[in-house]
Amino acid sequence: MSYPVRIALIAALGGFLFGFETAVISGAEKTIQHLWTLSSFWQGFTVASSLIGTVIGSMVAGMPARIYGRKAVLTTIAVMYLISAMGCALVPNWFLFVTFRFIGGIAVGASSVVGPMYISEISPAHLRGRLAGSFQLNIVLGILVAYLTNFLFIDLGENSWRWMLGIMVVPAGLFAALVRTIPESPRWLILNHRDEEAIPIMDRVGELDPKQAITDIRNSVASHTEKLFQSKYVKPTTYAVLLAMFNQLAGINAIIYYAPRIFEMAGFTGQQSYLQPIYIGAANLLFTLLAMAVIDKIGRKTLLLIGSFGMILFLGLTAMAFKDPGVADKNVIFYLIGFIAFFAFSQGAVIWVFISEIFPNSVRSQGGSLGSFTHWIMAAIISWTFPIIVESSPMGGFYSFIFYCIMMVLHLIFVWKFLPETKGRTLEEIQKELGIE
Repeated sequence: MSYPVRIALIAALGGFLFGFETAVISGAEKTIQHLWTLSSFWQGFTVASSLIGTVIGSMVAGMPARIYGRKAVLTTIAVMYLISAMGCALVPNWFLFVTFRFIGGIAVGASSVVGPMYISEISPAHLRGRLAGSFQLNIVLGILVAYLTNFLFIDLGENSWRWMLGIMVVPAGLFAALVRTIPESPRWLILNHRDEEAIPIMDRVGELDPKQAITDIRNSVASHTEKLFQSKYVKPTTYAVLLAMFNQLAGINAIIYYAPRIFEMAGFTGQQSYLQPIYIGAANLLFTLLAMAVIDKIGRKTLLLIGSFGMILFLGLTAMAFKDPGVADKNVIFYLIGFIAFFAFSQGAVIWVFISEIFPNSVRSQGGSLGSFTHWIMAAIISWTFPIIVESSPMGGFYSFIFYCIMMVLHLIFVWKFLPETKGRTLEEIQKELGIE
């Protein structure tokens, strides 16, 4: 295994924990609702508490990553994942549970900014799409493993939810140990006038002419403390915000967080409602792998266009399956697998790669934070409101999924008309194409 691949995969373990922490609550959420007698509003808040932390994590991660370095922040993230896993498994009351979920959410939000940022900065241009995409691959692997462990632990009695949440200490401990072995981002070192430390790292990751690369990076940076919100950055800022919004307006986190509940609504019972999400997770992983294999050949924009058509179709079918309240439609499993397949092949694989590519060096950490903040504030809104909508009306399932379908029609228009293609270009070339000099 080559050096850049190895260190990218270690950094991408933050994505595995991101995915696991995101999905594991789906197995515990109904038990927790009954345990602490929560209304649909407070149940939505309990699930979204992690996402509120994620919003904050994504907002604040850019600054310490810029000041202290990418590696230091990744190390801190690993420790926070450990604290969250142990806390959620051992809490005696609802307030502490929400607190530890919030801490885990901060780790997820920070990871979603710093992980892709670090990987994009240590990756050769011809591998960047696949290596940056490895972060998303680890997210979906974490989701699948969470669904598997939820299913395996469901018969452990009234404390099964504690096992579901607590098992995360294993991958969190591994991440905490391995992240200490990776180097600092050479781009961060250069931006902080530590060229001599950056050169041997650039040699090891396959940079053919480190001194020329240093010159290019310096020329692309007007000021390391430059502000993101100015007219010359309108395009990348707008693209990042809209892409992040549409990523969540597809309804992906409603499905990830509430998968067993959705399958119960469709007529599945007992263990079946915990088994079906495993198929969802497997499809997510398979089509993410497929996307990673072709992202640097087909390109980011083409994948997004293909995915849009598929998501519109299968979200529409899912909505129609819930149009007649009380009538079970077990075809929902096929519709959601179809949706997940197209989501994973497009938005899921592209978002973190694209956002990490379109911002210039001087504001990349700020741009990554903005995109991630937008992504997670939308995720919090979708996840908080989903149980309120489905419990407030017999047609709640239909209303939710038809809304997601309409949003994907708008997403298709946005990608087709406005988004640029970034495949095969250096970060500095992308900057020039966006008119940022």
